[in-house]
Amino acid sequence: MNHFVSAIIVAAGGSVRMGIADSKQFISLLGKPAIAYTLRAFQQCQYIREIIIVCREQDGERVRSIVADNGFTKVAAIVSGGASRAESVRNGIAAANEQAAYFAVHDGARPLITVEEIERVTEAAFETGAATLGTAVSDTIKIVNDDNIIESTPSRAQLRAVQTPQVFEKELYTFALENAGDELVGFTDDCSLIENMGGEVAVVNGSKENIKLTTPVDVVIAESILANRAKGQ
Repeated sequence: MNHFVSAIIVAAGGSVRMGIADSKQFISLLGKPAIAYTLRAFQQCQYIREIIIVCREQDGERVRSIVADNGFTKVAAIVSGGASRAESVRNGIAAANEQAAYFAVHDGARPLITVEEIERVTEAAFETGAATLGTAVSDTIKIVNDDNIIESTPSRAQLRAVQTPQVFEKELYTFALENAGDELVGFTDDCSLIENMGGEVAVVNGSKENIKLTTPVDVVIAESILANRAKGQ
């Protein structure tokens, strides 16, 4: 079986909710840019054969510098993002090696991902064709209408907070991209592309530490987690 996995690291988004003009990928976490932690995990994962980074055009040189300074030898290409997340992923896939049989799509702003988590979700994708990390929801979730009035309360037992990486068999994912057509821009989650064509995605238990840097408080949490990891806790 061909287990050539290309990691597509999506780092082309803005930082509106973070309240900064710079990209979230460059936020300093214990003295290192956030994306360096992300790339290190994929560099160390046995299943990842290459890494494609998708970033804003103006961030290209800074990303190249981080790659060179940290010896991330698996980085095969750094490409510019598109107008939407889905289009950015498509740009990354276009730069992947022809031997790639699976794509592992990950948010560059999720720097706390671990090698073990990447391995588990990738192994699940080898068996099922499509898999994602996710965690059980602890809060009670409400569905509201346009007037912000509660309409219903779904059972928490069936709810998952989906994370990345999300790993897909190449032919399945490329077909899902084509099937989305003009609606591609509306997909903010890669699993939704598979769902849209009637496919199934397995959910692998992830960690609540695998947060995405979205608001300033996430930076505080991320640094605390990294500090504890450094202490071996």
